[in-house]
Amino acid sequence: MFSSKEAFKKRFLDKFERMYGKSFDESTLQEQYNTLGQMIREYVSKDWIETNERYRSNKQKQVYYFSIEFLLGRLLGSNLLNLGIRDCIDQGLKELGVSLNELEEQEVDAGLGNGGLGRLAACFLDSLASLNLPGHGVGIRYKHGLFDQKIVDGYQVELPEQWLRNGNVWEIRKAGQAIEVKFGGEVKVSYANGELMFHHVNAETVTAVPYDMPIIGYENKVVNTLRLWSAEPSQFRPDKGDVMKYKRETEAISEFLYPDDTHIEGKILRLKQQYFLVSAGLNSIIRSYLKNNNDLCKIHEKIAIHVNDTHPVLAIPEMMRILLDEQGLGWDEAWDITTNTISYTNHTTLSEALETWPISIFKPLLPRIYMIVEEINERFCADLWKKYPGDWQRIESMAIIAHDMVKMAHLAIAGSHSVNGVAQIHTNILKTREMKLFYEFYPHKFNNKTNGITHRRWLLKANPELTNVITEAIGGAWAAEPVKLTELNSFVHDTGFQDEIYNVKQFNKQKLAKRIQNLTGIVVDEESIFDVQVKRLHAYKRQLLNILHIMYVYNRLKEESNYTITPRTFIFGAKASPGYYYAKKIIKLINTLADKVNSDPNTRDMLKVIFLENYRVSLAEEIIPAANISEQISTASKEASGTGNMKFMMNGALTLGTLDGANIEILEEVGQDNIYTFGLTADQVLFYQRNGGYRAFEYYHHDKRLHQVINQLVNGFFPVTGQEFETIYDSLLVQNDEYFVLKDFDSYVAAHEKVDLAYKDRQGWMEKSIINIAQSGRFSSDRTIQEYADDIWTIHS
Repeated sequence: MFSSKEAFKKRFLDKFERMYGKSFDESTLQEQYNTLGQMIREYVSKDWIETNERYRSNKQKQVYYFSIEFLLGRLLGSNLLNLGIRDCIDQGLKELGVSLNELEEQEVDAGLGNGGLGRLAACFLDSLASLNLPGHGVGIRYKHGLFDQKIVDGYQVELPEQWLRNGNVWEIRKAGQAIEVKFGGEVKVSYANGELMFHHVNAETVTAVPYDMPIIGYENKVVNTLRLWSAEPSQFRPDKGDVMKYKRETEAISEFLYPDDTHIEGKILRLKQQYFLVSAGLNSIIRSYLKNNNDLCKIHEKIAIHVNDTHPVLAIPEMMRILLDEQGLGWDEAWDITTNTISYTNHTTLSEALETWPISIFKPLLPRIYMIVEEINERFCADLWKKYPGDWQRIESMAIIAHDMVKMAHLAIAGSHSVNGVAQIHTNILKTREMKLFYEFYPHKFNNKTNGITHRRWLLKANPELTNVITEAIGGAWAAEPVKLTELNSFVHDTGFQDEIYNVKQFNKQKLAKRIQNLTGIVVDEESIFDVQVKRLHAYKRQLLNILHIMYVYNRLKEESNYTITPRTFIFGAKASPGYYYAKKIIKLINTLADKVNSDPNTRDMLKVIFLENYRVSLAEEIIPAANISEQISTASKEASGTGNMKFMMNGALTLGTLDGANIEILEEVGQDNIYTFGLTADQVLFYQRNGGYRAFEYYHHDKRLHQVINQLVNGFFPVTGQEFETIYDSLLVQNDEYFVLKDFDSYVAAHEKVDLAYKDRQGWMEKSIINIAQSGRFSSDRTIQEYADDIWTIHS
């Protein structure tokens, strides 16, 4: 189909006319994009079928990666890249008067994720296919994503993220493979042949319809599958009551990513989503397995189920239900199969993020699943009693059900064969603090798998100019084996190579500057340091620390006539959860500060603050290649890993960060001279949290810089009411600064001063930048996935 640009052009025009029944001269960009997308999907269909047939005929073990989020980004560009046909398509379209870049802009980012959890899942799918590993994604086909963010008068306003308004050319609906999922009702028990039988009756039935999307490997003809489930009304609903109410409630299950759970209806809907995902996914997988295999007792030899955080942990009792109630296995046999099949990744050290569900919600919604969880808990506690007789406190703290709550992380650990953290420090904290008791009981289950990113999207696709410079220097083998980027170390002191890398960075900064001007109307200095913090807005990620530092710099520029800095452009991008009042106040503060700084004629040539609304994958692909500084400033011990830090590093930005998450491993790779670290260590944070002794007021009173900027939150410095930022003021002083912003402030300022000094030495800065690129190969998700494949899933190419 794409053997030449001439063949492509003919097929493209023919396809367009068949799809739209009109002349190509009348076509819109959206129609052109749809035509090309359909052609690409059809082009890969042969490889897609052959990949699945190969897995079946070879009886290969396959992994299914269950995640509540898959933050895919745009697929046209990455699919063309992985297929190796971008140049052919680009040239053919040009001759038809069409810009491929403009067609890529027509694609809406898929609204299937929110932050690092979903982007990690997307990177993992890319690596599985590119490593020729039999692995697939299982998620929910949300009709709307989290939300589209608009900034109005500095405030975040949420609008529906209607990513499907023009359809999705990458998906294929598979109505013939639908699954019925049951909620509510009751469980009736009967005896047959001396055995207990459980029957889920009077349930509300929902139809889960799968939509399959191809996941294309890099130049290897492998096409794996992302299966997304959509909730639809069932034809088998026994209760024929209010049909419209039933339809609305059913479709709501796959309507929104993370429905608002500040009220009980939202909580019920979230739990429904989680069970809907695992029930549909597992029933589909087991049904497929039984077509080609008789022995369910060996399913763990052919199938691995991985749950990405606690959202899909109901896979454990659901698999037990299928094996017990539908397949007639005994408890011990079913438990052995389930635990050998399922593995679990923990993504947090924040106790408030460890998911729990009230029995009052869980039991009525999922009556049979609750019975199974109860039995799992009874048996688990009995095992604990055998090892720790009389230690009621330990058993109570480890129980899966306690104090009228179901603890999902506890269920995940008890019901899986592997529990992994996502950075070495994170895993160590799990072992020694958050999951210490479980580690003592199950030491063999715990392991570390440091996160990674797909270099294909975050370097080859996002930064083709840097890709070309690297390939000219060391050849193209690194694209398949990213660890070979270390060969760039021989060019660290090569001034000609330094100039090439510098020119690429400036080119990307110019592109981003144009985008900023188009989006905001603000002109930024392309020669300034682009200092970037883009990530989800959360108190522990400490965007506030960044803001207070900018306020301090602004104050000095205003008050000290002899004070100068290397011009600096601070760039933020972040969404705050709709119900997260504090985080939304931080967004208002950033934008209020930006208005003040950017409009001040005395400082605006040296200092700019930019907030780019609606941060998403496609915007990240423009921001990250242009960054000079990567702000990774979470409170030590709070960020499990981070993956933004890796993306920036791979594109030559230097990390300014705490000793947290994967920052520590980046430090190990690049050395202390090529990263800017500051602040408390994780051990110091944990010490203060356990023993007290931190007094935020003391820092406020004794540091004139802090005293000034904190007062400015409430003293009329900003043109807002005095109460606007009182919540932030109180969080620092009245609530004693939970995330140690004031404690780390002095160290953070000192780190920035080092950055300012270092950037003045262009040659030295470029040496640091090249070292970061050279050492970034270790953080490819290919390495991470190979470790999962070898150590947890035991799958092979």
